Amino acid sequence: MVKNVQLKIILIFTVLTILLITGISTYFLHQLQDINSQIVQEANKEQLASETSDIVKQGTWFMIYAIVGFCLIATVVFGFITAKVTKPINKLISSAKRIAAGEEVEIKKVGQKEDKQVNELVDAFGLMTSELKENLNEVSRQKNQIETILLHMTDGIIAFNMEGKIILVNPAATRLLRIMPEEETFEKIFEKLNIEINMEKIIYLDNWTSSEERVTLGDTNINLFFAPLKNENETPAGVMVVIQDITEHVKLDNMRKEFVADVSHELKTPITSIMGYADTLLEGEYDKQTQDKFLSVIASEARRMAKLVTDLLALSRFDNNQIKQEKEEFDLGELVKKCQERVQPQIKQKRHQVECFVTANVPPVYADKDGISRVILNVLTNSIKYTGEEGHIKIYVGFVYNDAYIKVIDNGLGIPEEDLSRIFERFYRVDKARTREMGGTGLGLSIAKEILDRNGGSIDIKSEQGQGTEVVIRIPTK
Repeated sequence: MVKNVQLKIILIFTVLTILLITGISTYFLHQLQDINSQIVQEANKEQLASETSDIVKQGTWFMIYAIVGFCLIATVVFGFITAKVTKPINKLISSAKRIAAGEEVEIKKVGQKEDKQVNELVDAFGLMTSELKENLNEVSRQKNQIETILLHMTDGIIAFNMEGKIILVNPAATRLLRIMPEEETFEKIFEKLNIEINMEKIIYLDNWTSSEERVTLGDTNINLFFAPLKNENETPAGVMVVIQDITEHVKLDNMRKEFVADVSHELKTPITSIMGYADTLLEGEYDKQTQDKFLSVIASEARRMAKLVTDLLALSRFDNNQIKQEKEEFDLGELVKKCQERVQPQIKQKRHQVECFVTANVPPVYADKDGISRVILNVLTNSIKYTGEEGHIKIYVGFVYNDAYIKVIDNGLGIPEEDLSRIFERFYRVDKARTREMGGTGLGLSIAKEILDRNGGSIDIKSEQGQGTEVVIRIPTK
């Protein structure tokens, strides 16, 4: 294909000129031959015929030379005119190619001697180029925004065409559904998930079929939402699938259900005991010793229920940010010793050997003193409860980096490794029967962690079943 427009126009003009002149020449040659034939027929002498024939031949050659000369002159003239006309057009074409290649191009007008219409064409082309460039930039910007959004979305997105082939998929979808490179179609991806889903039903019967599915892949719970894709004419163009990781939601929902069940059980047990012993006392007269025993059980269960309600209210206030903390500067070592004195009756009862060491000159801490006191009492109480009689408990108070710390080490029952990750969950207890018997609610460590988090501290627990437990509390110094 001829690429140069100028050459095309010259060739067209040349061919048309040759055809036109050839036709005219042929017509005149036929006319001369007719005249020659008439002259020959009418001439009485052969010499006259020969001379006349020579004249005709000379006229023929003259006509041929004239035709060739005229063609050459016409070609040169048409070529000159074509060059003037096509020069700006060639520039426009070259500029268009450069714009398509992404180059910056400045469109200039031709000189004042050029055709006014050509300059108007240049103006129109420049305006069109500017608008085209703006549109291309806008499309490119929107494309980059969409790609960035899809790339960083936590939800997965997959789009399929009408044949069921993937036309778009983001990294989150590949990760959540564990899509392999060979899985390129709708059927291959969802067959392995054991989902009975049909593209035709989604596309044409989306108002009549279920558009959501829930699946479990290992430890991950996934929600799939199917929706038909439509083009600008509102005709079906494929299917889009939104993939959401709902593992955390399922976990929280299960925790909520477990929490309600635990609260109901924890409240029902003491209430049942109180009602049973109270009804027994009302049914008849008992001696002083029996009455005291029954009343002691009723009082114990009532205190247990009151403690449970108090802990629940504390957690509720933490969740709703209703607790006002009054931070102050205090000596952590002195606070630990006061807490130890408060649990001294339990220590004597189980004949524990408790030692407290202050390992360094600990700077004052700045925190909610009442809250930290509650945390220390909870940790010491747990150590006493789950350490056998005549056990050993060591308490260390020290300072490292910018934090003061309290370390409590006992040689008690210990905690199984599989339970360590859940001990801060509400109502979670390693040995539910034993904990309930000792009056525990399963909320102490949850409350302790909430308090320390709000004071910029932390709590870590290391334990080995049968070997004891080590609890480390860190609190920022002033």
